[in-house]
Amino acid sequence: MIYLDNNATTRPLPEVVDVMARHWRESFANPGSRHAAGRRARQVLETARESMAAILGAHPEEVIFTSGGTESNNMALLGLATRPSANEAPGTIALTAGEHPAVFETCRFLESRGWRLATLPVNEEGLLAGPGDALPDVLSAAGSQAGRDSNLRLVTVILAHNETGVIQDLGPWTAECQARHIPIHVDAVQAVGKIPVNFHALEISSLALGAHKFHGPRGIGALLLKRPLKLAPSAFGGHQEAGRRPGTEAVALIAGMALALELFHARQEQRIAHTRALRDLLEQSLAAKCPPVILNGSRQSRLPNTLNVAFPGVDGEALLVALDLEGIACSLGSTCASGSAEPAPVLLAMNCPPAVWHSSVRFSVGIESTTTEIEEAAHIIAATVNRLRTDL
Repeated sequence: MIYLDNNATTRPLPEVVDVMARHWRESFANPGSRHAAGRRARQVLETARESMAAILGAHPEEVIFTSGGTESNNMALLGLATRPSANEAPGTIALTAGEHPAVFETCRFLESRGWRLATLPVNEEGLLAGPGDALPDVLSAAGSQAGRDSNLRLVTVILAHNETGVIQDLGPWTAECQARHIPIHVDAVQAVGKIPVNFHALEISSLALGAHKFHGPRGIGALLLKRPLKLAPSAFGGHQEAGRRPGTEAVALIAGMALALELFHARQEQRIAHTRALRDLLEQSLAAKCPPVILNGSRQSRLPNTLNVAFPGVDGEALLVALDLEGIACSLGSTCASGSAEPAPVLLAMNCPPAVWHSSVRFSVGIESTTTEIEEAAHIIAATVNRLRTDL
């Protein structure tokens, strides 16, 4: 198999597996226990917290361990929407067009509780319009008067899109939100561990991440929450994580996540250069072997490992099945709903025509990918695309 689906999940690195195995044996005690074994587990936990905070530009007390990116996004949005300092009446939430379901479905839930949703539009490259253009529309949707006294109460933006890899420039948005005293949450699940991310430099309220996107274990992630912000609780039952997330901490998984992030931090320039070179090789090879090939998303502002492309004249689902039979693991640029292929929301938000979104596929290379694999994959993909076009 040639694995080109690293945005879905990555294989835990051997060093990560080894450190988790060691801590399952040696740090098995409850880190909340006051005996020596509990204190040893607590030390592993806090060392991991301090390491991750240093790499991500946060204070250790701003790191909350969760079960992964989905929980982190849910926890932030539900907690910020109903936090103790927020007004009691629901307001408006602004979210990026084509958001990940972990964010979109949480916002939909809040909508069922009386909140209003306003979409931050993206252009044909998947980039957010400047806030000077988009925020007045959002404020108008919130019933504001000339941009003042807006009922816009929360903004959520995806830093790097899971399907297109497009990276947003958050600077203008965070400045606008700060000026209006509106909290801004960032889904950075696809960004952390692939590109450098600095929480304090971004000047945001909260940030979600998940370990399995950067060669850590599944089932563990974190939410960074700017101090002194407080969240309304969405779960109950314990004092863990300074009372913000109940449940006995998974020490071995946390240690594995911290090591995975440390390994990225130590080798980030090498990893970025490696994945970018392989992604570009794949894109160039496909463009030469099976034109036309259309890139979805910004060419300049995207993750180094992500290639979302359309092969006009080919059914994306048929291509996915055919490539799987040939030993290529990748993902569709659309999702399956009720037995029929539905266009990916982000591609619709980018105004891609049906011929594009119907034939789009995402390839995401990884640090374990090789030049030989990419050359072989390009040959197989191109041959499959050309065959499917001929069969039409």
